[in-house]
Amino acid sequence: MSGDLPVVLTIAGSDSGGGAGVQMDLKVFAALGVFGTCAVTALTAQNTVGVRGAWEAPPDFVAAQIEAVLDDLPVKAAKTGMLSSEAVARAVVQVIGRREFPPLVVDPVVVAKDGTHLLSDAGIEVVRDRLLPLATIATPNIPEAEALAGMAIKTREDAARAAEKLRGLGCSWVLVKGGHLQGREVTDLLLGPDHEHELSSPRLPGGPFHGTGCAFSAAIAAFLARGRRLPEAVHDAREFLQHLLRDARTLGGGARVLHPQSYSPSKGNQQ
Repeated sequence: MSGDLPVVLTIAGSDSGGGAGVQMDLKVFAALGVFGTCAVTALTAQNTVGVRGAWEAPPDFVAAQIEAVLDDLPVKAAKTGMLSSEAVARAVVQVIGRREFPPLVVDPVVVAKDGTHLLSDAGIEVVRDRLLPLATIATPNIPEAEALAGMAIKTREDAARAAEKLRGLGCSWVLVKGGHLQGREVTDLLLGPDHEHELSSPRLPGGPFHGTGCAFSAAIAAFLARGRRLPEAVHDAREFLQHLLRDARTLGGGARVLHPQSYSPSKGNQQ
């Protein structure tokens, strides 16, 4: 029965190294017991060290992939990741705007771990002005929140002001991830209708890690598809990410990679 296996859609770029993007999203979906589908926005040549190149998918083809999935499969939640260009971002917005769309997690990917810019200023404007108002939740890290809110973020108070700005654009919920701020603990700020909550945990040693933003946002989408309320989905996704970070592997010469297949449902978070 279709209700036994929720379907989730990721709209994101491909990572040839397998540590982020569509590849990571699909691994997370499988680990959390949902059926993953995808629309590929770009092909990247990258590994654990960095991005060597990126090739954008034609915007019409990105839209066609999304339409094909929605026309056939009962998608319960979706997420966006790397949108690669203004044209692709506009194509994605147009599809979402004209369809009856499920809960949407927007991970506003702007810069890769190695500093490579993955979205132009014009593309960032499309995400800010047209995609965020369609989102159930946006999950920027500090540099992404700075780019979208147009302000520097140095403190927890700055993060709260940026979250308010992003919610003011029409996004229902905003999760500003605090990993880039200094301190022994990592504190993420979740802001929504009549709800502000801090999620803190000790900073784990052994970084840098590759694919954390993709894994976190994919897990939120998976838990939403499984019927969690949004604050619960964020909480459960964060616990799932903590497991992945503790079990991160050194496979190449760069950042450590996450391994969702190591997650055991017996440790929680599954229904």
